[in-house]
Amino acid sequence: MASSALSIGNKVSAWLVLSRPAFHTVGVLPFLLGTLMARRLCGAFEPAVFALGLAAVVLILLATYHMGEYYDLTGDRISKSRFPNRFAGGSGVLPRGVVNPRLSRLTGIVAIAAAACLGLILQFALPTGPYTFVMGVIGGFLGFFYSTPPLRLVQRGVGEAAIAFCYGWLPVAAAFYIQTGTVHASVHWVAVPIAATIFNVILLNEFPDYEADRAVAKTNLLVRLGLTAGAFVYVLFALAAVLSFFLSLAAGVPFKGLLPFAPVAALSLWLVWQVGRGRWRDEAFLEKMCGLNILVNLGTTASYLYSYW
Repeated sequence: MASSALSIGNKVSAWLVLSRPAFHTVGVLPFLLGTLMARRLCGAFEPAVFALGLAAVVLILLATYHMGEYYDLTGDRISKSRFPNRFAGGSGVLPRGVVNPRLSRLTGIVAIAAAACLGLILQFALPTGPYTFVMGVIGGFLGFFYSTPPLRLVQRGVGEAAIAFCYGWLPVAAAFYIQTGTVHASVHWVAVPIAATIFNVILLNEFPDYEADRAVAKTNLLVRLGLTAGAFVYVLFALAAVLSFFLSLAAGVPFKGLLPFAPVAALSLWLVWQVGRGRWRDEAFLEKMCGLNILVNLGTTASYLYSYW
């Protein structure tokens, strides 16, 4: 009995790791931001719309991660055997054989189908705008086919841009739209630094996967550019994120968000310095940089949340 309970506990734990709940924050927080902006700027908040919209976002994230785990399995095995970075090479659950890879693909398909059902409810049963389902389809399509053939955006050099859009502008705009039926100009301003920082999260996480990705012909942006040019692109996007945050304040975003953003900007500039020095060549230090880089993205979104709180 104890052995059976332990086995069930291990499987539940494995499924949680496979679903990468910590990485849901990079999609959920922008959605919360869009909802808060709708409440503050337009006085609009419908709890049922919010709950179903948030559930759809989580399901799309699950589909994205589970399909990615399945279709990146070969490269993840190489990456984990070479250097086990917590922020690269997937969750590591499938390479260890803890979960059947076909189940990961099945749950990904079920999750995207469930998200589509919620989108139909939001479109036709609740008071949301006429483009609600379209916005959901765009997010679901890009997330599902980020790793899934035949499109497999991740190896076409556009996957990073798709992620920037889907984790930057789209969740903020969609959350605002389903509450108000419109998209306020401020949404575009806050989306730029969020998109730039999540772009850099994906780009820096590709560094420890570089050799594995080349081995399986996963021609993402970093493989196409090379490590040195990729580091330069990282620096450009990091600087653009900091600059665009200040421009958003000039465009009307409440200034009080500057208080929590100050340490985020300092951390971002420190990472720029480390990348410029070539510290990405140190694998142990690179893992720490990947973790701090995620904090820059979350901290940027959190600063805007504080602005509108």
